[in-house]
Amino acid sequence: MMKIDQVSEAIRSFFKKTLGTDAKVIKITKSEDGWVGEAEIYEESSFIKSLGLPSRVQDRNTYEIKLTDTLEVTSYVRKREVATAE
Repeated sequence: MMKIDQVSEAIRSFFKKTLGTDAKVIKITKSEDGWVGEAEIYEESSFIKSLGLPSRVQDRNTYEIKLTDTLEVTSYVRKREVATAE
């Protein structure tokens, strides 16, 4: 059985590889099919970017990720975003 720190590392590694940024794991739970986790990721504000404005505003996005017992990612989805200023 996987240890929770292995699950956390798999989540951080997945987001680093997929989104190219660091993730802060904020929740991990065991499920029937494996694991469910949540991670916070700071990303450039898509709204400010769409306006073509330079800004230090970043969105704090929360992602949900599902993994099998062998830590294979089966899905991930962005849940919400909160604008923050640096």
